[in-house]
Amino acid sequence: MADPNVLNPHLPEFDRFLYASVGEDRNGYVVTVLSTLARLGLDPWNETAELVALGRDGARSRLGKLLARFPDVPTLASDHGRVARDLSQLLPEGRASASLKRAASTVTVGRPGTSGVIWAVLAFIFVLFQMFKVGGSGSGE
Repeated sequence: MADPNVLNPHLPEFDRFLYASVGEDRNGYVVTVLSTLARLGLDPWNETAELVALGRDGARSRLGKLLARFPDVPTLASDHGRVARDLSQLLPEGRASASLKRAASTVTVGRPGTSGVIWAVLAFIFVLFQMFKVGGSGSGE
């Protein structure tokens, strides 16, 4: 039977936190925690696992520092502490995060067989490229 998480291999416990808004950017678009962490060059799922492992107070402090570094949402310049406090309440409960962190790091490494799929896609693209570049038989060239 197929794995039900094959299309979304990330932990659902993190979804409420990762898809929460940190505010609006200069163009009026809502920016999520996931987008914020990614734009800061961090892996959102690993960083969330780290935050959960820190506990609420540690997570609030670290998150406040991260949000203060994020210039895309103007209101964070002055209000990052409140936003960090509110967002830290959305993290999964407890320090029992060793298993969550282990699961999150396993997800980023990849699933068995993933490299085979990647190679198959690359081979397919190569074949298409050859067909268009060289042309098929009977093309008259």
